[in-house]
Amino acid sequence: MFLLANFLQAVALVLNYVLIFFMWLIVARAVLSWVNPDPYNPIVRFIHNVTEPVLYRVREKIPIDFGGIDFAPIIVFLAIIFLRKFVVDSLMILAAQLS
Repeated sequence: MFLLANFLQAVALVLNYVLIFFMWLIVARAVLSWVNPDPYNPIVRFIHNVTEPVLYRVREKIPIDFGGIDFAPIIVFLAIIFLRKFVVDSLMILAAQLS
């Protein structure tokens, strides 16, 4: 059982780091929206290409637009916090109970 516990703990840890990385990409996307970055910059393109599919789906499902303010990054940010708290912590607790 300790192999399954270690596997679940490793999955939870990797998922946590992926969610943290994506959260920082959302923050970087929000900061980039305040300035006028070069759209051909590889870093700007990477951030846009990684975050836009998720943000587009949120904008499509919840069309909230108050005076030009985009609330999609805030909703995605809150969803990431929820996933970290619910999924990652549940996997960690399950792994602790199995070991």
